[in-house]
Amino acid sequence: MTSPPLRADAEANRARLVKAAQEVFSEQGVSAPLTEVAARAGVGIATLYRRFPDRSDLVAEAFQDVETRYAASADAALAEPDPWLAFAGLVERMAALQAENRGFAHLVQSFPSTGSADRRGRSSRREAGYRKVVQVIDRAVGARVLREDFSPEDLPVLTFAVAGIIETTRDDLPEAWRRHVQLFLDACRPDAASPLPPAPEPMALQRAMLRAARRRQTRGQSG
Repeated sequence: MTSPPLRADAEANRARLVKAAQEVFSEQGVSAPLTEVAARAGVGIATLYRRFPDRSDLVAEAFQDVETRYAASADAALAEPDPWLAFAGLVERMAALQAENRGFAHLVQSFPSTGSADRRGRSSRREAGYRKVVQVIDRAVGARVLREDFSPEDLPVLTFAVAGIIETTRDDLPEAWRRHVQLFLDACRPDAASPLPPAPEPMALQRAMLRAARRRQTRGQSG
């Protein structure tokens, strides 16, 4: 059963809240105080909670376009016939999305994998995107253009590293992240590879990501 359409004023409030959330989350990350979102939208916090009872719902709405662009990046990588260009292009596009939108680094941590059907749907879409990324990696490893010990879990860790660089340099050196990404890509080549410590165990990495998300969420609860 579909929900009844919102009244014109309620729809206008929702649109203002989504636009404000896009701005605030892009500037401050997804744990930003919701009072800031409401104030920028010109509505009360009660109105925000009526429209978006759960922070994750507002995050999902605000970053729908970013999530779509990320999925398109994975599709573009799979369509690229050159395995190395596919992998390198995907990494560069992921980093560019982070540079454009500060909240992107935390997007995949913002929704639990269980809960409402809507949240399960979001999780399913992210899992489908993850499988595409794994295909890109496997193809590059199989072509021997990517070091054979590369793990899909290396990409989320890179995301955190790039997020730190962007956070530190965005005002004075907004392109500094590009050098780090290129250094990372050079290190992914097999010809000069040296042995690595073990890759993060997927479940342990997921726990670390969720723990970090909860810490940010707690800091934002004051809003």
